[in-house]
Amino acid sequence: MEPEPGEFLSLLTDEEVADLRAAGRPRRWDRGTTVINEGDTSDWVLVLMEGRVKCSSHTSAGTEVVLAVRGPGALLGEMSAIDGSPRSATVTALEPISGIVLRDFSSFLESHGRIAVLLMQLVTAKLRDADRKRIEYGAFDTTGRVATRLLELADRYGEKTNSGVRVALPLSQDELAGWTGASREAVSKALRTLRDRGLIETGRRRVVIHDLEGLRRRAR
Repeated sequence: MEPEPGEFLSLLTDEEVADLRAAGRPRRWDRGTTVINEGDTSDWVLVLMEGRVKCSSHTSAGTEVVLAVRGPGALLGEMSAIDGSPRSATVTALEPISGIVLRDFSSFLESHGRIAVLLMQLVTAKLRDADRKRIEYGAFDTTGRVATRLLELADRYGEKTNSGVRVALPLSQDELAGWTGASREAVSKALRTLRDRGLIETGRRRVVIHDLEGLRRRAR
């Protein structure tokens, strides 16, 4: 499976990818498996080759907050591997996944200076994305945030059909709620509002976007 544009693996040269494979080992996980546990300490990273995962954390009240959905090419666990701090999020397989596990990531970066620079750029991009989502939470209502997340999924995983853009949704409504910072009930209401306007059609773990521009306008 090709890495997503802009993800870690897509930025490497063929030689760098070969070095990465040589330094690591392949692993597979089933759907629903916890790959990384929040609070753990370890020095390995995972380069995702196939499938999608969710990165999440839990509030003190036990509510799950989905921080991101990551796909092929993503680098996971790099911050803890670099600074030795506990894992800041739990990573769970949304579908069967495979990847390359690389231990002692810091040593790998020391011998691959260009990759170290790329990593700094990726970490910066993550921080910018986190800032953007915080702004969304304050500026947009739940329907606007749901529309924004659906657009993100359509852009990354959408498939054009005669009826619109079909997205095989990797998230349940509870997980979508955790990704939008809203309750499940509020997300259900938001999806119903978007359906009533003819912007989307929903089914079991799928969404068809009938009016992409209309959904963009509602996301603002």
